[in-house]
Parts: sequence; C-alpha cells; structure tokens
Amino acid sequence: MSAVGAKHVAPWKIEEVNRLKKLLKEGKVVALADLMDVPARQLQEIRDKIRGKMILRMSRNTLIERAIKEVAKETNNPEFAKLADYIERGAAIIVTDMNPFKLYKTLEESKTPAPIRGGAIAPCDIVVEKGSTGMPPGPFLGELKSVGIPAAIEKGKIVIKEDTVVVKAGEVVPHKVAVVLATLGVKPVKVGIDLLAAYEDGVIYTPDVLKIDEEKIIEDIQKAYMNAFTLSVEAVIPTPETIGTILQRAFNNARTLSIESAYPTKETIGDILARAYSHMLALASVLSEDALDEELKELISSTSTTQKVEEEKKEEEKKEEEKKDEEMPAAVGLGLLF
Repeated sequence: MSAVGAKHVAPWKIEEVNRLKKLLKEGKVVALADLMDVPARQLQEIRDKIRGKMILRMSRNTLIERAIKEVAKETNNPEFAKLADYIERGAAIIVTDMNPFKLYKTLEESKTPAPIRGGAIAPCDIVVEKGSTGMPPGPFLGELKSVGIPAAIEKGKIVIKEDTVVVKAGEVVPHKVAVVLATLGVKPVKVGIDLLAAYEDGVIYTPDVLKIDEEKIIEDIQKAYMNAFTLSVEAVIPTPETIGTILQRAFNNARTLSIESAYPTKETIGDILARAYSHMLALASVLSEDALDEELKELISSTSTTQKVEEEKKEEEKKEEEKKDEEMPAAVGLGLLF
C-alpha cells in the first residue's frame, strides 16, 4: 500500500494484505475458492483432507482483491491481476504445487453429502425412496403427506409406500420439504470448497474448463489409438506397435496369393496340392462313370461314404441334444423333491 493510503487504513488490514501478498508470491498455482456454504464442522473435515496438499487462507474479499492487484503490479503481471475478477461470496485463497486440474479434482472429491436448504435450487430430481422410516406413529406422518409423500403405519412404524420425486431438478426447494428431507436423512447436495478460478503460468482456468470427464477422455484416447493403429496397418506405415501386425498381414496375403495362383513355395505347396486334389474330386463327381477309371471311382465312393457317415453322426448328435433338452425339466423337478 502507498504511504498516503496507509494513513487511512487500519494497521491490521495492512498486515493482512502483506501476509496475503507473501502467500500469493510463494505458490506455483494460486486459486480462489468460495467457502460461503461450508459449515464450520465440514470445513474442518475438508482442511484435514487437504492438509499437506495446499494452503487455504480465508480473508475479506476486499483485502484479497487488494493483495492480488498489488502483487500483479509489483511483478509487472497484468494477467495475474485479472484473477481478482473472480472474487465472489465467501472467497479464500488457495496456494499449491498441484496443477489446476488436479486441484479442482481434489476439491471436488473432498466434498461431502449434506441436507439441502429451503429456498435452494434442486441440483437434480430429489427422490424419497419407499420403505420404513424407522419412526413411530406421530405428527411426522402428517408432515410427509403434506409434502406429497404417500405414507402409512405398518407394524408400528411410519412407512413410505412408494418412491416419490418431491422436487424436480431446477426447482426451488420449499422450506417445509427441506425440513422433511433433513428429518429423513436425505442429503441431495454435496458441500465443500467451490473453486472459482486458478492461475498458473499466465493462464486463468475456470471450473467449466477444469471439469473433465476422465472416463470419456480415456475412452477417446483408446479410440484414437485404435484408429491410429488401423491406419498404420492399412497404409503399411510401420511403427514399433504395428510392425508385427503388418508383417503378419503381409505373410497371410502372400500365402493366400500363392495358393490362389497355384504358385508353389515350401510354405504353400501342401495347401496347393490339397486344393487341387479337392477340385479334382469335385470335378470327377459330376462326370459319368464311363469317364472314370477304377481308382477314381473308388476315391469318389470312399469320399461319399465318409461324408454320409459324418452327416449321420451330426444328425445323431443333434437328436441326442434334443432328447437331453426334453428330459431336463423332469430331472430338475425330480431334484426339487430332495
């Protein structure tokens, strides 16, 4: 602060701004967070979770803004000064060595379920599930019915008869409904530190950028890898990952070409001869017996017999399977008697 301005500012504010400035200069990543809706008990739990990972400093918004702008001026960094534009509600400073994406994820994971307040906007459809409330008969039965939740007395307990959407996403939660939900232990919201913005190396990251779907990103990376793999193989562009597949494909294509064109090699001569033999038998089977010698007749007869035996065997196997299926229900029914 300037000497002139300092005369009109309380000493404790000057000291606080200086402390904030020192903190801002120490961090690799500096972020602003909103703690307005975090109860003291849950804030302490969150502090325990993030201890050692980051420094969290709460202060007045005006003092945080002044500290940011003074640091920006002292370090000749106008981009850093823009971080002050994101100060709102109950702001606090976070300083950490974690990158902004990891910081955002850590803060989101530290949030805990909590009851929703009356007058708040429902973040999703708020559903009260059917089942026993564990509560004895009393005024609460009437309170449930008054907010549209079907309830009755069964075996000495208040029971909710069916799943009920009491507030739809985007609607305002009535105070009466909020009280009933809290009594039932329904916690439709998560309470924790909301990241407002994070600064790193001249760039300000906002939550809409930092919120990423990790599963989708992994899926996209896997898809991109498979597409690149396929392109490499199809275009015959060898890489350490695809050279084996490319060589195997080339070998298979060369083998097929050798067999189809009857071009013998030591790897394909057996297949070529087997193919020629098969074609010879197929041709002989459509010729008249007068055109065949005794050896061919015997081969065709033998082949026909073999095929007939195989067909009969398959037919027998099929009948056996059908018989087993018919006997199965009876066997199961018999087993139930023991």
